[in-house]
Amino acid sequence: MSAVSNQLAVPKHVAIIMDGNGRWAKERGLKRTEGHREGMEAIRRVAHHAANRGVKVLTLYAFSTENWKRPPQEVHYLMKLPVEFFDRFVPELIENNIRVHMMGIEEKVPSSTLKSIHKAMDETKHCTGMVLNFAFNYGGRLEITEAIKTIAQDVLEGQVALRDIDEKLIDQQLFSNDLAPYSDIDLMIRTSGEQRLSNFMLWQNAYSEFYFAEKNWPDFNGELFDQALSSYQQRHRRYGGLA
Repeated sequence: MSAVSNQLAVPKHVAIIMDGNGRWAKERGLKRTEGHREGMEAIRRVAHHAANRGVKVLTLYAFSTENWKRPPQEVHYLMKLPVEFFDRFVPELIENNIRVHMMGIEEKVPSSTLKSIHKAMDETKHCTGMVLNFAFNYGGRLEITEAIKTIAQDVLEGQVALRDIDEKLIDQQLFSNDLAPYSDIDLMIRTSGEQRLSNFMLWQNAYSEFYFAEKNWPDFNGELFDQALSSYQQRHRRYGGLA
């Protein structure tokens, strides 16, 4: 695998579907929660590495709207992870000039979890480096549906005309609008060998480059991240054109 070139373009927005925590734990005879805990360490090291590489936004698929279907004890643990993560790592994030952001809906999320997320966002709001964006209680179809509902209401109230509805207006109503001008994904990585989107940022992935890593998320590191960047740098993005 070729090394990452500093002369070639680094993707401004990298998104990762962090898959394989449960499989990592099962392979070692551990509880699934131990896989999630080790996955938390992977977030820490990959976030620092991505920031050092010059990535502007790193979005992590932390908890989907479909994940509520998991066993209650696992969901309970996943709701506690942000509290532990931010309690431990916010000082490091600040030291590395990384700003925390959350993208998703707050409905059903425990107040203690929301408090921890909001606290981390507030404590890092002055940071001007990479945005570490957590897609938490997030679903791509839900995001688009909510945008449509907002626009439809504006049409009913006479604030928006039908002729004015375009991609830019829809962009402005998506959860990812806060990430502008980097709301569209350049490189989408999924770990554990699975090759599907799983309802993740469907609109923003329209022209992204995909990279599928065989390693489970807890084993993902800076070297593997660089392999994904190197693959990205060898591709020619045409956006539907011929050039």
